[in-house]
Amino acid sequence: MKWNAENIFIMLFAIMALGSAIMMVTRGNPVTSALYLIVNFFSISGLFLMLRSQFIAIIQVIVYAGAIMVLFLFVIMLLNLSTEKFTENLTYKKISAVILGLLFFSSLGITAFFAFFGKYKTLNQNAEVMGTIQSVGKELYTTYSFPFELVSFILIAAIVGAIVLAQKKLD
Repeated sequence: MKWNAENIFIMLFAIMALGSAIMMVTRGNPVTSALYLIVNFFSISGLFLMLRSQFIAIIQVIVYAGAIMVLFLFVIMLLNLSTEKFTENLTYKKISAVILGLLFFSSLGITAFFAFFGKYKTLNQNAEVMGTIQSVGKELYTTYSFPFELVSFILIAAIVGAIVLAQKKLD
């Protein structure tokens, strides 16, 4: 791997994403965890930008860092979790679960590393075009139009189900 500016930025965004994810999970205050989640969303968006996928990077910021985080913060405020601290006792089951999880993810990382080692030394010639809004829209409405419409019907069914369940609780 050559150490040029692009690779350095990719490593910085990856380290920032990993660090903010760890900080998000380990914080006791839910508001602090939500703020670290926002940092994670922005660092993942930076990774998408470095991979020349501008559309997905912008959608990452607008949808996740914008809309989803506003929803999370409203839930935190409604539940009044800002003053609570979540602490748990450390048991041998939790320690063994962390060790087994680290072993699993390290074996997964080693497997992925050797599976892709040396395969992708150059960037695809169409990488500049593949991440644009035009190419995503063209693929979404031509090649993947049926799954796109199917997902819209599933989302409508979920919304109707949520409304029906909310009405039963209010009655």
